[in-house]
Amino acid sequence: MCDCVATDEALIKGQTEGSCMKFDLDTAWKDTTSLLTRNLGLLAVIAGVFFFIPYAGIAIALPGMGELETAQASGNVDAMMAAVTDLYKTYWWAFLIIAILQGIGLLSMLALVRRRANPTVGEALSTGLRSVPSYIAAQLLQTALIAIIAALLVGIGAVTGVSALAALGGIIAFVVICYVVVKLSLAAPIIAIEGELNPVKVLRRSWALTRGNSVRLFFFYLLLLVAFIVLSAVISLVLGLAFAFAGEQAALFGDAVVSGIVNAAMIIAMVCVMAAVHTQLSRFASHGTPGAED
Repeated sequence: MCDCVATDEALIKGQTEGSCMKFDLDTAWKDTTSLLTRNLGLLAVIAGVFFFIPYAGIAIALPGMGELETAQASGNVDAMMAAVTDLYKTYWWAFLIIAILQGIGLLSMLALVRRRANPTVGEALSTGLRSVPSYIAAQLLQTALIAIIAALLVGIGAVTGVSALAALGGIIAFVVICYVVVKLSLAAPIIAIEGELNPVKVLRRSWALTRGNSVRLFFFYLLLLVAFIVLSAVISLVLGLAFAFAGEQAALFGDAVVSGIVNAAMIIAMVCVMAAVHTQLSRFASHGTPGAED
């Protein structure tokens, strides 16, 4: 297994475009597909264990999932929110266990595709297990930051009592949150690939690596997200119809299986994307050419 890194030609091109190297979407996509091709088998195994089985299992086993499906089908937002709230209140412990397992799986997959060490599956799993507390801490810090931003920007508009200001605050909050999410999007690869376990340093490192490339990264992520949503919707529709002809119980089982497969596939793609982006931006940083301020 090896990581596909940015080509020298792309680096030279980046150097000639200005005083800083800019994130190259084409190089990132080629690196992503190369990582996916070289590591698909092992990534699929880990994704199956840590994402497909827990996701499909909880969708099939939890009684409340049926009520949630009914609420979603009805289109009643209040009923759907009530079903989600009841589900999390009752089975919070199950979702917590799954979140931890998926954190271990995500970090293990990133460790598996890292560039230099070429670890075994056992070593990658050990890395995931050892680093998951740092990952959870980093995620909690990121969530707290986003919550504070949302509360401040939306709250200020709401306090005025002017609906236009409240709406404007919501729009600004959305933009700022997207910016923060992009800036901190490399937390997981920094933990799993670089081995940094201090959550504050992890977030600072991610912020520094993405400097000058936030807009490019946002559109790269957005394009991939839209493409995946369309593709997964088509797959879910086709396979869902196939299960629907077998009856209600088969349809529920089929929905859980298909959702689990789609979820696992998304994680595999996301891991390769994050690893490719991290590789390219780390290369820029190692050349001592940080990007301009966003």
